[in-house]
Amino acid sequence: MNTYWLSNDGDNESFWEHEWNKHGTCMSTLKPTCLPSGSKTGLDAANYFQATIDLFKTLDTYSTLAAAGIYPSSSTTFTLSQLTTAVKAKFGYTPAFDCKSGAVNAISYYFNLKGSVIDGTWVPINAPKAGTCPSTGIKYLPKSGGSTPTSSTAGTAPTAVPSRSTVTVTRSGGTSTGCLLSYGTWSTQTCATMTATTSGNGFILTSSKGKCAIVSGALSCDSSVSSATVFTATSSSGKLLLTYGGSTAFTADSVPSGTTQVTLYSGSARSQDVTLAIIAV
Repeated sequence: MNTYWLSNDGDNESFWEHEWNKHGTCMSTLKPTCLPSGSKTGLDAANYFQATIDLFKTLDTYSTLAAAGIYPSSSTTFTLSQLTTAVKAKFGYTPAFDCKSGAVNAISYYFNLKGSVIDGTWVPINAPKAGTCPSTGIKYLPKSGGSTPTSSTAGTAPTAVPSRSTVTVTRSGGTSTGCLLSYGTWSTQTCATMTATTSGNGFILTSSKGKCAIVSGALSCDSSVSSATVFTATSSSGKLLLTYGGSTAFTADSVPSGTTQVTLYSGSARSQDVTLAIIAV
């Protein structure tokens, strides 16, 4: 919560209380008997906040727009079509863009829920109503105190990020187990060689199979990837860790062995939490 869901005015507790009272209670429709036996009071609220954050971490709008050459700027304006086309190319559906004083102020993604709010499936849909942004002349302003990134150009990898590398996987207990294969999957087989090229303030990874991206929360490298994810890197305990959306956290449902390949996801919502270290080759 302190990383992904902060208040604009600094009063996080009041903000979270407002979000639960206005939105969370609308989706908390379960009878207490539907919750797991022995559940503590307030579990429905915890489920609401966890589900919201898990969804948020799959929707890296900044990197998606950056991959399409759209960066925050104090002078450049964009059309609504430019913004929606970039996002739809990445996620497959269109959110609603809301503007205030001609600048993007909020981006709303919509889902249908199949099943329970606890363990159901969130099915993305196109926004059922248009946002308030005009068709042209939309400003996409830098955050207060930030600077405008330079335009994206392909070139050498950013400083400290090797242009050619393997990406090894370290489990939460500190054990290094395997690495990424060319499709972006986790395995104990021979590591794939990845190429890093600059994109804005970050970099794009490419394997022999194609560009790499976080697609519906999952890491994938494939020729079908039309909009590569812009990653960054974070130095930690002598390692250079792959970073997505400001977080070094990745996760999986199991640990691979032999020829098994396991899908990696952004965040930490699954049973095996890992970090990904970039190793120069």
